[in-house]
Amino acid sequence: MKNKTLEILLKNTDEYISGEAISKQLGISRSAIWKHISLLKDEGYAFIASTKKGYRIINADEVLESGFYDLPSEQAIGRNYYYLDEVDSTNSYSKKIAVESPDGTVVMADVQTKGKGRLGRAWESKDKKGLWMSVILKPKIPILGVFILSHLAGVAVCKTLLEEGYKANIKWPNDVLINGKKVCGILCELDGEAERVNYVVIGIGLNLKQEIEDFPMEIREKATSLLLEDNEKIRPREILKKILLNLEYLYNTLITDGPNEIIKYAKENSATIGKDVQIIYNNDTIIGKAIDINHNGGLVIETKNGQTMEIISGEVSVRGIYGYV
Repeated sequence: MKNKTLEILLKNTDEYISGEAISKQLGISRSAIWKHISLLKDEGYAFIASTKKGYRIINADEVLESGFYDLPSEQAIGRNYYYLDEVDSTNSYSKKIAVESPDGTVVMADVQTKGKGRLGRAWESKDKKGLWMSVILKPKIPILGVFILSHLAGVAVCKTLLEEGYKANIKWPNDVLINGKKVCGILCELDGEAERVNYVVIGIGLNLKQEIEDFPMEIREKATSLLLEDNEKIRPREILKKILLNLEYLYNTLITDGPNEIIKYAKENSATIGKDVQIIYNNDTIIGKAIDINHNGGLVIETKNGQTMEIISGEVSVRGIYGYV
């Protein structure tokens, strides 16, 4: 009931709501409401209380979970969600519950103790410093088409940050950058067999409130957060909501119309196309110029000898980004 009380307050952030009104909605006494408010205060939530008007939560935009509360009733992604105080990895947790969970289930945590990035790297996931979540999808598409889902997530995050006023773009395939520094990483993991996809888990790690000292020394020149880019405009609750809305729109578009819109957006907001790139794949190094992203989401490069190649995996460095010179 404490969380239900919080949810009602977060849906009424612009006005007071009386204890009587909350008690009627929840079917409990006003004294029970007061106890729940006290517990929420102990957890760090702040309220304005008026004997005549009731309660109003303040700094509501800092309550990340409330981004789920305002979603449209027909929204699939985020309708079913788990919000955890701490977990080893939201991707690992999602894979444990994926089979019985509906399409669009979201797992989010305040802290990841073993956050995972691409290529087996650790992902720093400090307490309430970022948006750490995974989305469980069950698309009816061939396994070969799953790669486009990682583009979908990168596009959804980039689109959200652009809507929020940040100068974001995408380093192929799905790292989201602001001013050439990584602000968001995405990890896509698949369970399937032959031609059938059982589920896909898309992990999204978006840095929100890190100060520069929160990053390990070796990545301080490569990483950033929304706080570091503009500490005046950060709106965590609204960012979560918009990411979920953009994921929903792009996912439905992919299923009904194919990947064209996703690829078009990825190309228009690419930090990679037109740049010299270095690809490390299976211990081989390929150097060339990125010239396109094709229909499958693969990076098309032109090597120094004029050969055109499609890259669908590997570690990509871009001249002038991440230290490649």
